[in-house]
Formats: sequence, C-alpha cells, structure tokens
Amino acid sequence: MRPDDWYSLADLDAFLTRAGAFLRSRPALHTVPLTVTEGLRTRGAGHYGGEAPYFGVLERDGAVRAAYFCTPPFELYVTALAPEEADALAVHLADLGRPLTGINGEAATAAAVAEAWQRHTGGTAAEHERHRLYRLGTLTEPGPVPKGRPRVAEEADRRQLERWHDEFTQAVGAGAAVPADQWADARLTYGGVTFWEDTDGTPLSMAGVTPMVAGQIRVAPVYTPAHLRGRGYAGAVTAEVSRAALAAGAQEVLLFTDLANPTSNALYQRIGYRPVADFTVYGFTGARAVTATTAP
Repeated sequence: MRPDDWYSLADLDAFLTRAGAFLRSRPALHTVPLTVTEGLRTRGAGHYGGEAPYFGVLERDGAVRAAYFCTPPFELYVTALAPEEADALAVHLADLGRPLTGINGEAATAAAVAEAWQRHTGGTAAEHERHRLYRLGTLTEPGPVPKGRPRVAEEADRRQLERWHDEFTQAVGAGAAVPADQWADARLTYGGVTFWEDTDGTPLSMAGVTPMVAGQIRVAPVYTPAHLRGRGYAGAVTAEVSRAALAAGAQEVLLFTDLANPTSNALYQRIGYRPVADFTVYGFTGARAVTATTAP
C-alpha cells in the first residue's frame, strides 16, 4: 500500500465521476459523502464552510476502494479503510500541505488515521465526538401520540427555522456547517423540515431530512427546545418524517445519534431504528510537514 495510490481532486464533477459508483454501492454507510456532495452540486462549492472543498480517492487495480472529502474548516471525512490504507492516507494528507483540523469516519478507520497522523507528523489527535448510525427497520410509534399535529415548514416559518437551527447547533456543541439563513433556504426548497405543532399552530419540535440521494434519506436535525422536552414531541415528529421518507420512495431511512445521549438513542430504537455502525471524530493539532518517503 503506497501513499501515491491516493489521488487528490479539487473538482467535484471529477470526484463524482471517479467515486460516484463506489459511494452509491453502500448508500447507508456513505450517507454523509452522498448528501454533502449533493449539497455542493446543487448549492455551490462554498455551501459548507465557505472555503473551496477538496476530495480524494484510493484506487487499486483500476477500481476505487475508498474516498474522502473535506469542506474546510471542518474535519476531513473518509470512508472505511484497512489499517495499511489508513496509514498511507495519513502520509498522503500530510504531503498535500493543507491545514487539517481532524478526521471523521467509521470508528476503527478514524482511530487508525488519527494514530497514523500522530506517528507521521508529530501532531496530536484528540477524540471529540462519537456517533452511531441507525437504519430504520419497521416503523413504530414511540408511545402515546402527544397533542398537536405535524406540518411541513413553509416560507413564513423562516425565522423560526433560523432560530432553532442556531439553538440546535449551540445545544450539541458543534459548529454550524452552513449559516442559519442558508440552511433555511436549502431546506425550504424541498420541504426539508417538519414541525410538530400545538393545536393553536405553535411549533413545539422539528425534524429535518436530507434530500434523497442513491435511495437514502437521512433524518437531521431533530430539535425540541429544552422547556418542551420529555413530552413526546421529538418522537412524534421523527416518526412522521420517517413515514414521509418511506412514502417518498426511500429505500433506506437513516439517522445519526450522539452516543453521549442515551435518551435519543433509546428513543430512536423505540421508533424502529437499528444500529448500523459507530463513527468517531478526532481533532488534530501541532502537525509538522512530512514527505511520502516516511511511508513504510
């Protein structure tokens, strides 16, 4: 396994031409690159993070075996790798000379890349987040349906969407991938957020969905203001958008949870979601430049 088996690409179309079939071959495990590249394709190269994204593929024997993308300043995302592939990727990334804030991927892959990054660059890697990917099995109502009803958000709800977007990102302690106004713009174009509202029309909770790509739709985000939690609103609205995704023809309905939140993990399993894989995010600091000659 050599670092030069990895190829860096700056053009989205070129990346999708080379890696598109590979990404679509496992749409559940590749939900993040599928949805992010769809966002870049439809909303423009600066949609996430404002800086130019870049991409890469691992090719061996004429076939793509893995892929990565990065929308700076966010962590680089990589598909599943064998240990020797992770080692070669660390050298490849360091040799590119780009600032790298961290790595996001399936737990074993992210850990292997983080370890190799430290070994080859002298930098440090610290675990920041652990997530679990779930796939919907048989949809089940999570319990007694609370008062109220679902409603797809419309243009008149823009300010509510923007406010809850900011509250959600603050609550989970993560930087927003896009500003609230751009996020609302994108979601309103395809009915990508549903409210659970009170009988008087007051929104109580929301659940969003990504556009369908390669037969998969991902539920994200789900948010209920703190003073309204524990009343069944999140479960009801998540069940509603999951039902709508199936009705729209999705072959797989997915969502991520924070493994540090046992409440949400238990809730989604009651609705019918089943674990697929765990993912980890590491942050990088203090790397020095290396050359490909440091690879084994």
